[in-house]
Amino acid sequence: MMPRALRARLLLASLLLLPVFFGLTGFALQQAFHHSLEAAEEERLKLQVYLILGAAELKGDRIMIPDDIQEPRYAQVESGLYGFLHEGDEMLVWYSESAKLISDTLLEQLAFDGLSTGDSRFDQLPEQGLFVYQFALLWEIAGKEHNYVFTVLESDSSVKTEQKAFNTRLWGWLGGAIFFFLLIETALIRWGLKPLTRLAEDLKRIEMGQSDKLTGEYPTEVQAVTDNLNLLIHNERQQRERYRNTLGDLAHSLKTPLAVIRGAGQEKLDFNGYQTLVTEQAGRMDQIVQYQLSRAVKSQGRTLAKKTPVAPLIQRMVTALSKVYRDKDVEVALDLQGEYQLAADERDLMELLGNVLENAFKYGRSQVAVSFSNGSGMLQIDIADDGEGVSPELRQTILKRGERADTSAPGQGIGLSVAVDILSSYDGELEISESAYGGALFSIRFPLN
Repeated sequence: MMPRALRARLLLASLLLLPVFFGLTGFALQQAFHHSLEAAEEERLKLQVYLILGAAELKGDRIMIPDDIQEPRYAQVESGLYGFLHEGDEMLVWYSESAKLISDTLLEQLAFDGLSTGDSRFDQLPEQGLFVYQFALLWEIAGKEHNYVFTVLESDSSVKTEQKAFNTRLWGWLGGAIFFFLLIETALIRWGLKPLTRLAEDLKRIEMGQSDKLTGEYPTEVQAVTDNLNLLIHNERQQRERYRNTLGDLAHSLKTPLAVIRGAGQEKLDFNGYQTLVTEQAGRMDQIVQYQLSRAVKSQGRTLAKKTPVAPLIQRMVTALSKVYRDKDVEVALDLQGEYQLAADERDLMELLGNVLENAFKYGRSQVAVSFSNGSGMLQIDIADDGEGVSPELRQTILKRGERADTSAPGQGIGLSVAVDILSSYDGELEISESAYGGALFSIRFPLN
């Protein structure tokens, strides 16, 4: 079963690959050393043939090899170095004192075919543990040509001993190298994976609420991941905040149709009129719920929408709010000259205008005025009231979510922030100043194109 930890996987791969790599390396070095030993052995035996050839003497019509050759091992029986001289068709002419106990079977294994004058042959007889070197030459004696083959045999025990000693040292060093490399690689893997460990720690801090994002410095290969994680965390928090805000916006938006339904009992409507009013407001509430749900999941940005007439929308909103605030007997002045249409979702405009108009009805004393003006490609909708107004130092504060200028009146302080949010998605603006009635003047500027 493959381990799940990345560090364990890398170490396991190293444990599998390093022995294979060093094994192949060791095998190659072992073979190279063996070939070098054979080459050295061939050179030694060649020198022995030249030594015998140099000691050869001509007696009559034959070549004789004296017993006192400079190499003393030729005179020692079973010394491991043996010399032979053959003439013609494998006729033995001479053999060294050391070769007295060499069996005829061994001599029969010596090959003479294929050796021409001046040729040499180097071979090994593994079963007998001997190396063989043969050299063929043509010697003219008394006008007659004689073919001779000089043969030298030497035991391979010294070569095997050297090879064994080399193998022992080689595999010992390679084993140590594998262990050393594993230690180094363990340290390198730990160092290389340290950014991932730090990333896990940073994510843990975010999970525990100790940090808002990944702030550590990471390698280039990991930086892209951390940037995407930060973007994901940011988007997730924005989405969560949008859900939270949507719940508040939904509760805020449902207040008006609920108030209309609640106040319908005071209007002394007949059954059909009451049923029509409730059905209308229930439909409005359904639109509000659907609208807020869509706002909760849609991404920020301007979308294509069909043109929405503004004046009829304002008139509907004023009619509904007049019913909600009937006890204040608010006088509404509408100056809606021009059939302006805005490229915006009708539900967005209802939410935007409804929040600002409700503020005017709520905080105004008895007068509310709504008017249009057009300039620089923007439609300006001015909504004025005769209330206490908003002091200059609070005009930006109340546009933030949850902030209110008057905490004595009921409310959550989110209506204006919703209006600003909607306006920003359409590149619009909201400005607060003092109205001609002495109260607040909310100027909504909305692009006409």
